[in-house]
Amino acid sequence: MSEVMVSTEGLQKVYGSGNVRTHALRGVELSIRRGSFVAIVGPSGHGKSTLLNLIGGLDRPTGGKVYLDGVDLTQCHDKELARVRGNKVGFVFQFFNLLSSLTASENVEVAMMFARVKESIQKKRAEELLILLGLEEKIGAKPFELSGGQQQRVAIARALANDPELLLMDEPTGNLDSDSEEEVLGQVSRLHEGGKTVVIVTHNLRIADRAEKVFEIRDGKVMG
Repeated sequence: MSEVMVSTEGLQKVYGSGNVRTHALRGVELSIRRGSFVAIVGPSGHGKSTLLNLIGGLDRPTGGKVYLDGVDLTQCHDKELARVRGNKVGFVFQFFNLLSSLTASENVEVAMMFARVKESIQKKRAEELLILLGLEEKIGAKPFELSGGQQQRVAIARALANDPELLLMDEPTGNLDSDSEEEVLGQVSRLHEGGKTVVIVTHNLRIADRAEKVFEIRDGKVMG
């Protein structure tokens, strides 16, 4: 097993065409070690989220390569890309995107339904994850009954439902107050200590200070 979880070579992303083109990424080269905690920082609009989406296979680059656990994502057809993404990657975003009509447990189970996990396993796995994240008393609660921090922990549980090796987080505390932020970051730190590779896009320097390695993106390039 390689020590490198993610690497990119000459990664480029251009939006638009003709004379109206925006270069979101300009030849990005980076390597992320398996089991590490990495922060990607930089001003808004300079390519951080674009880079995260390419690393996770949510988008395709204009040029260059993305390797995820040794697989060249740029060579995968759509079905293969979806399979790799579903098996290897969990996503957590700034907005919790929980289904309001479902309980915390059911929101986590949805991720396993898409992965075709046996129904008999879904509920047990969802409850185990929610307990792991300190939500044992909120398993049957709906989103409106949860605080922001609790909702984000449900979103993290959902991201972990299929036991991905890589957790990608885009401003995961952007909508949280300080107490909720601390509670979520504590859970993320514990997941990292448990062996997960964690990559967080953030403007928050307090979060970046927790990371083992920080990549700064400016004008679509990795600085330093």
